[in-house]
Order: sequence, then structure tokens, then C-alpha cells
Amino acid sequence: MTDEAGGVRPRRRQARGERRMEQILDASATVFARLGYEKATTIAIAAEAGISPGSLYQYFPNKKAIAQALADRFVTRMRSAHQDAFDSIDFVAIGLDEVLDRIVDPIVAFNIAHPGFKALFARPDMPEGLADAARPIQAALLGRIEAMIGARAPGLPETERQVTARVAVQIFQALTPLVIAVERDEREAMVGELKKALRGYLGPVIG
Repeated sequence: MTDEAGGVRPRRRQARGERRMEQILDASATVFARLGYEKATTIAIAAEAGISPGSLYQYFPNKKAIAQALADRFVTRMRSAHQDAFDSIDFVAIGLDEVLDRIVDPIVAFNIAHPGFKALFARPDMPEGLADAARPIQAALLGRIEAMIGARAPGLPETERQVTARVAVQIFQALTPLVIAVERDEREAMVGELKKALRGYLGPVIG
């Protein structure tokens, strides 16, 4: 069954604990998306997870700790979405429409699959801990966009390339909530509008 040095039972307890933490984080993402960070409570998160508040506190001391753990998970998954969007793609060899398909689709899919993401990272008063978690991945995304622009428009001055990348990211971030908010049967058309806006802005520069 087990031994004093740590056998089956300790490993099973550890696995159960990890599953419970994932359960709490899944529930917190749902609650943050529904109520927003400020109105969300640990009681609401525990209820969504189907556990008692006391059980929740065995894993997380407060809402901020839950948000930090959820932010870390979001950042890890977002990094994977960025890799899907940018890695192993020759942006010079394909047209602008395909560039937008390859970049926009996986990142939109991430936002749809993780509805609590915006509730944490789109806040103007984001706690410093969450800002620290998000800053590297945001900087990496901006760097990837700048590199793509530089590859397609090698003569573009560095300052203009940086500004173009920042504005393109802002357009994406501004329109993504509209994509997420519509019903599923309308989403493809709304994604098309998002790409149209990006095409209209980026076309004269890298089209």
C-alpha cells in the first residue's frame, strides 16, 4: 500500500491535491469571467468548484493567491498559443491574409477557451503581482509582431516598426472582447471583421 519513505498513498494524495487545485483554478476562471475580479469572492469560487470554503483555504489563503496562480497558468498557456501563431512560419513567403489567419486564429481561440483571462489582465488596476506575470508574455508578443513586420518590410525604420506593432496589438485587444461576446454562430463573421481592421491598418505597411 505505502511505506514511510513515501509510496503509493503519498503520491495519490499529491495527485488528488493537484487535481483539486486545478478544479479551484477552473472555477475561479469561470467566476472571474462572470463577476469580474473585484466582485468575485472565495465563497463564490468554492461554490463553483463544489467544495467548502474551508477546503479552498487548504490550497489558497485568499483571492489574490488564486488570481496569481491562475495568471501563471494563463501565461503558460498563452505562451503556447503564441508559439502556435508564430513559430515555424515564413511570414515573407505568404500573403497578408494568411499572415493574419496564422496569427489571429490561435490567439482568438485561446481567449475563447479561457474566459477569465480578460477579467484578470484587462483591468486598469491590475495588482502588481499579476502585472509582473503578464509583462514578459506581453513583451514577447510585441517582439514577435515587430519581427514579423520587419521581415515583411525590411526598409521600415525601427521606430515606425515599433509603433506599428503596438497599434496592431491595441487593435487586436480592443476588438477581441467583441469576438468573445457574440454567439458562436456569429463568431466567424466577427473574427473576419477583426482581421479586416488589422488588414486595413497593416496592409499599407506590410501588404
